[in-house]
Amino acid sequence: MASRILFVCLGNICRSPTAEGVMRHLAPELELDSAGTSDWEVGSPPYGPMQRAAAARGYDLSGLRARQVVAEDFHRFDRIYAMDTANLHHLEALRPPSGGAELARLLDHLPEQPERDVPDPYYTRDFDGALDLVEAACRALHRDLGRMA
Repeated sequence: MASRILFVCLGNICRSPTAEGVMRHLAPELELDSAGTSDWEVGSPPYGPMQRAAAARGYDLSGLRARQVVAEDFHRFDRIYAMDTANLHHLEALRPPSGGAELARLLDHLPEQPERDVPDPYYTRDFDGALDLVEAACRALHRDLGRMA
């Protein structure tokens, strides 16, 4: 099941660090990281309300710091999961020709879920709703990785 996974959203302060934290809880043996497609929040911790929502469910995001996606990520990671379609398109544009990482949306692991995008709680203010989707998708991803092993 060994895999290297990067989770990506816009600023790397809400959705992608949450996915990293949830997946670290589910699969501590994996190499995991998160990043943003923008440089707006580089060096910032996850957004306070998102940290509190995650902490209420047992996920500690406090040690994480935002960073921006770099070309090397497409070589370092086996899989890169975008939190929404806009970020997936941005990743496709950033991908170097030799970058071998598989690109997909995290919610693609939930085929029964009609939405493909995790709404950004920074704007929607629905931190628990975003966390519900991220948890379900990370559980499905963990199950799917086990099937690939």
